[in-house]
Amino acid sequence: MNAAPRSPHQNRLVVERLPGYAHDLNPVELIWGNLKSTELANLCPDTIDEAALYAEDGLQRIGSDAGLCFAFLRHTGLKL
Repeated sequence: MNAAPRSPHQNRLVVERLPGYAHDLNPVELIWGNLKSTELANLCPDTIDEAALYAEDGLQRIGSDAGLCFAFLRHTGLKL
């Protein structure tokens, strides 16, 4: 059997192995870490809805601080 002819584009492709999960490349991990050390630190809510309110307040705080958001991205080495 003859192999199908290769296109010139196939010679440029390289397969790279990536880790299954790299938390240090995920800025969302930094967001959760920040929430857990502030709004959710020592929180003992009576209901999940109460915990959700604290989490939403924290996400609002983080989202309104552009410097903090960019710091999370810089920490991962990612750029916009």
